[in-house]
Amino acid sequence: MGKFELIVLLALVVTMLFVGGKKLPELARGVGQSAKELKKGFSDDDTEAKAPAKKTTKK
Repeated sequence: MGKFELIVLLALVVTMLFVGGKKLPELARGVGQSAKELKKGFSDDDTEAKAPAKKTTKK
């Protein structure tokens, strides 16, 4: 087991102690939804950047 896996395992154990076993699935669901929204926001920014800019003219 490498350092990264050990750190992740330790973080999960500490989280379990602070949050509790019953609230852990709810916490994980919230983190998953946040990650999904973050990815969606980044992909929306990419599509806006690739879209051609609209020309504005003054009359």
